[in-house]
Amino acid sequence: YQRRVHGDSVFVNMSEQQKPAEGQFEGGFGERRGRGRGRGRGDRGGRGGRGRGRRGRGDDGQKDWVPVTKLGRLVKDGKIKSLEEIYLFSLPIKEFEIVDHFLKSVLKDEVMRIAPVQKQTQAGQRTRFKAWVIVGDGRGHIGLGSKCSSEVANAIRGALVDAKTALVPVRVGYWGSRFGEPHTVPQKVSGKCGSVNFRLIPAPRGTGIVAAKATRKLLHAAGIQDVYSCSTGKTKTVGNFVGAAFKALASTYSYLSPEQWGHTKYSKNPLQEWSDFLKESKSAKDAATKQQARKPKAERS
Repeated sequence: YQRRVHGDSVFVNMSEQQKPAEGQFEGGFGERRGRGRGRGRGDRGGRGGRGRGRRGRGDDGQKDWVPVTKLGRLVKDGKIKSLEEIYLFSLPIKEFEIVDHFLKSVLKDEVMRIAPVQKQTQAGQRTRFKAWVIVGDGRGHIGLGSKCSSEVANAIRGALVDAKTALVPVRVGYWGSRFGEPHTVPQKVSGKCGSVNFRLIPAPRGTGIVAAKATRKLLHAAGIQDVYSCSTGKTKTVGNFVGAAFKALASTYSYLSPEQWGHTKYSKNPLQEWSDFLKESKSAKDAATKQQARKPKAERS
């Protein structure tokens, strides 16, 4: 199994036993034996401990998701059925588990670039690594995230979480005759990040994605099949280049076209509709927490 990082042509090799399941992310860092003399922390599997710990995510012992936001509680209890209900009311997604709950089986990720960044301190230069990761299901959802960390694995993991929380819907449309499935962007859209300006132009069916290598991956992950692209600025800066393309895709839902000018049916915000449920569940949770906090004192007495 190989993971390709665009820009520097870096490959991360993984053995067959470490190959991740579909829709999951491993970052290419599975079990690894330590190289120290046994003085390290065995549970963490760092340089010491003679490999008694694990280095990486450790997905074998996944814990049950405990929501910490109102939106997360509604999603876990089945009150919200799809991501579209969240996007309809522009509710912020602050837990990546919400996206996993709906799209874990179809969501795919890819590392776009890993670049070293430096900061000058009194002790010298401090080098860290910045990663850009995209996630998409190929059906109209795309996310882009970035993270800087002292280790590559932590940077990739943080960028993946950031990409999931930044997941946005992408509107697709037609060029010319409206037959078959939507295949291109509905109108000309553009995005800007840094000095890079990126523009998407609808294309006829069968054209394919006419774009650079980095942005082609982003467009394919969003479910776009045919499109022309135009860019200006310092496109060599992959982070800004991909960021401009992401903003262009996100702007496809910035306004409604005439065929969507029908009568609007207004409904309550999910947080308002299920306010009684949220209040009761919070009271039950607080009562359980207090009971658990008192339990050790009762045992001591």
